[in-house]
Amino acid sequence: MEGVSKLILGLSIYGLLVTVGLTAIPMELACLAIKGDVTVDEWEVERASVDFGMMKRTEPLVVLHPASGEDVATVVRAAYELGKGLRVSARGEGHSTNGQAQAEKGVVIDMRSRSSVTVWEEEKYVDVWGGELWIKVLMETLEYGLAPKSWTDYLYLTVGGTLSNAGISGQTFHHGPQISNVHQLDVVTGKGELLTCSEDLNTELFHAVLGGLGQFGIITRARIALQPAPHRVRWIRVLYSDFSVFTRDQEFLISLHGKPASERFDYVEGFVIVDEGLINNWRSSFFSPSNPVTLSSLNADGGVLYCLEITKNYHEGNASTVDQEIEALLDKLDFIETSVFTTDVTYVDFLDRVHKAELKLRSKGLWEVPHPWLNLFVPKSRIADFDKGVFKGILGNTASGPILIYPMNSSKWDQRSSVVTPEEEVFYLVAFLRSAVDNETVEYLNNQNHEILRFCDDEGIKVKQYLPHYTKQQQWKDHFGNKWDQFYQRKMQFDPGCILATGQRIFKPPTTTSNDV
Repeated sequence: MEGVSKLILGLSIYGLLVTVGLTAIPMELACLAIKGDVTVDEWEVERASVDFGMMKRTEPLVVLHPASGEDVATVVRAAYELGKGLRVSARGEGHSTNGQAQAEKGVVIDMRSRSSVTVWEEEKYVDVWGGELWIKVLMETLEYGLAPKSWTDYLYLTVGGTLSNAGISGQTFHHGPQISNVHQLDVVTGKGELLTCSEDLNTELFHAVLGGLGQFGIITRARIALQPAPHRVRWIRVLYSDFSVFTRDQEFLISLHGKPASERFDYVEGFVIVDEGLINNWRSSFFSPSNPVTLSSLNADGGVLYCLEITKNYHEGNASTVDQEIEALLDKLDFIETSVFTTDVTYVDFLDRVHKAELKLRSKGLWEVPHPWLNLFVPKSRIADFDKGVFKGILGNTASGPILIYPMNSSKWDQRSSVVTPEEEVFYLVAFLRSAVDNETVEYLNNQNHEILRFCDDEGIKVKQYLPHYTKQQQWKDHFGNKWDQFYQRKMQFDPGCILATGQRIFKPPTTTSNDV
């Protein structure tokens, strides 16, 4: 009963002090019987008020640590039945950058409060609590010699968080995004219904929630496809000075997605180097500090280099053939011959590579700083124009962080999901993962992001934002395009009170008067 007592105490006190719109928090919400814990602790509320972006602060009323999916359903149902627009947002690691998981004067549900990973070895899938970290899923499934097929570059994110967006990395060209590798979900809708959904059950909800930006429900359980896990990874980086050659080789490699494992790479990514200092930075850790590579020494076109990053997974059983397989593939590429950098690591070390960089940045006080990120899907037909106008134009010679670039196959994405991608078979992720150490730099990088978006608009480059951020509903309508009507209808079906994930600023609760959404 401790959780119930704290909920009554917390909401009773705050019900006297805090209003939603013009309506005080009523006692109906203060008397919910839940098994989890609710808190108005100053540290907890502050943590729920900010995110990884550190550019927006919005304070919630309380923070809920649910003990089960039923707790989540109880709170959401009470908020919905209240009919006063009380906002409810699920929060995982808070890795959003523009306040998407915040709930102004509402309830933030901290999904990290419990842990549950159940591996079904024979069936090759795993059932996971929505607030579980991917690193935990990896370590638990490896106990059975299995692992999920598709990843994100950073594993200290929650399952529900990445599935609410898409979940992409260098495996996407072959396995599709993470949302294409889900068998089943348990979801709490905006009406407080706890429903199981899949391809065959509550199908509309299943496809709505995947990539749905939290608008239709809160994922409390996901059933994720598994495959046999490799033991080791041969990790290779090669450099290009010619963008057209670089993209031609990337597109060739992802065209091999249907080939046997011996005839393709398992991971295809890349990044752009516009700042010579980044060559020896954490995303380019292969380059020896004692023998640094300079842009000028490689005849960089327009002062820009491009790095192709590829991997080959292998087991002890096929270790003797992996070198030949790699050489056969590399022979088909046209990179700078003197720029091959290779290392060999365990499968875990490769997948967890960004966490090691995180620890270094934390030690220098450079992790918990503002992150004015911009992630774009760029159609293949215009990627050369984007290179000329942005990489060789707008950016100058300053990046302020890694710039990722790699292509994906649209056919690997289920168009029934809520995600929108460019209307071409091949499109690129271009991710500007920048950091800022002061307000002046934040303003500069945000202005540069807007300049990049204006350039695309002026040049007719039909980009789509990944991890999108807009402040007006018309902008969201433009983003979703011909998917908007379906998106809106799904919202009215599964969250008619518009109380979920209001930090996305797509729909406004009934008591909201702002013209921003």
